[in-house]
Amino acid sequence: MKDQIEKDQIEKDQTEKDQTEKDQNYIDPRAPVLVGVGLVQQKETDPLKAREPLALMIEAVKRSAHDACATASPADACAAALPADACAAASPAGEGAAALIAGIEDVYVPVGRWRYRNPGRLIADAVGAGNARSISALPGISQQTIISEACSSIASGKTRCALVVGGEAGNRILQAGIQGVELEDTVSTELADVVMKPHEEMLPDYEIDSGLGNMPVGYYAIIDSAYRYAKGQSIDERRDEMAARYSVFSEMARNNPQGWNDESYASDYIREHSAKNSMVAFPYTKLHNSSWNIDQASALLFCCAEEAQQLGIPRENWIFPRVFTEANHMVNLTAREALHRCPGAELAGRAAFDAAGIAPEELDFLELYTCFPVAQDVYAAESGIPADIDWSFTGAMPFAGGPFNSFVLHATAQLAHKLRSRPGSTGMVTTVSGVLTKQGFAVWGTAPATGGYRFIDVTEDVANASQPKEVTVDFNGRGSVAGYTVMYRKKTPQRGIVVADLPDGRRSIAYTEDPAVMAEMESREICGRKIDLKEGCFSFVS
Repeated sequence: MKDQIEKDQIEKDQTEKDQTEKDQNYIDPRAPVLVGVGLVQQKETDPLKAREPLALMIEAVKRSAHDACATASPADACAAALPADACAAASPAGEGAAALIAGIEDVYVPVGRWRYRNPGRLIADAVGAGNARSISALPGISQQTIISEACSSIASGKTRCALVVGGEAGNRILQAGIQGVELEDTVSTELADVVMKPHEEMLPDYEIDSGLGNMPVGYYAIIDSAYRYAKGQSIDERRDEMAARYSVFSEMARNNPQGWNDESYASDYIREHSAKNSMVAFPYTKLHNSSWNIDQASALLFCCAEEAQQLGIPRENWIFPRVFTEANHMVNLTAREALHRCPGAELAGRAAFDAAGIAPEELDFLELYTCFPVAQDVYAAESGIPADIDWSFTGAMPFAGGPFNSFVLHATAQLAHKLRSRPGSTGMVTTVSGVLTKQGFAVWGTAPATGGYRFIDVTEDVANASQPKEVTVDFNGRGSVAGYTVMYRKKTPQRGIVVADLPDGRRSIAYTEDPAVMAEMESREICGRKIDLKEGCFSFVS
């Protein structure tokens, strides 16, 4: 009897173990899976020979389909700037790739610097997905939102297969301007089936008119000054810290086959104003800025697990979106309660780690969005990411390349290759939209998350946690500096700009064109300093 009881217990334990393993290996048929990625980069200096963005995006899509269906992922063979047919030849999966493309139901394209009005339709028709719906996402729509939409649509059962593709040919534009060549690109006049638009303004007129303009560098430089001041760093300490980090990034990009720059830079060179590395908005030199004069395209092919299985896509090629979080509450820079803080990054970042059941230091790969240095610093501080782990695996946007409105796609495609090379690994790619205006965190892995894919929108929580300040542009009187920068034009200081705290709790923004004042703004800390404001200008209180 005793032996029989022990035998029954052993069988019961084994049954429970088998069931546990079965539960762990179970994948919801509707689970979204990233099955194929395509990366394209061209470094052609003759603009008449260089391909337009549409051609680069089409090639990226073809590569993503062959990448999905290849029994051995052609990551190395197809990562470099090879002709499209070279990738097709490298893959034994031509028929499977064609079937995968034919099943695409939605084509999402973040709008770039080109003028195609319906890029999704042009791409779909060119690759053999003629029945797909075309979806264009205008600037101001977070790149994470585009990916989240695609995966959530699959998870809900609305679609089975979706494509996200983006690309730029900024170097082609640059070379055409230098060489006086007129480019003739494909014309697309019809609108996309769906156009995703931001709901609110990104940059108010009073910030643009102050001298910051509509380029983000000055806005981020102001945030940087407030971040430095809150951290208790001196100007020199902060500049040294940024330069050292970016020097490492430049070396990383040089060794990255998908990196744009073939040269690494010493920290002193990155830090200082020079003929080839001019100051743009103090303390940011050109090499602190995202580089958009690059020719790159990337494609992400998603389908549900059931579709991937039916198409015979090798399991080792599957990458699972585990947790996506977003915050889309918009507050203009001048109105933010604390310029160096980002409630959206705190709530979205911590929600991502909590839902994924992973600590930041446990990530195998991490790409913190690197449009400007302080974007990384604020995201890390708010979400608890330590400084002693790598904040990039690409080499960052100033060196690996930051294609306008599609870098996140490029980083995610590279992450897929890295995850496949290390079964059981987990990675994260973060997204910034606007001036730290919208936030996104994406956790990916080679295995599905317990409980499946999750999308978490913390926008309402961020709105509840935010207390914007009232902004006035007509204030005359005394205030104190909350953040500042000096804007450069033609390599010389043009305007010193401050965001000012007013005695009644409101905010204002003002400028100076006094060379002596601008020189002082660069040589000593002026955050917290008293100033007099009059008719949109400011001066130091003596």
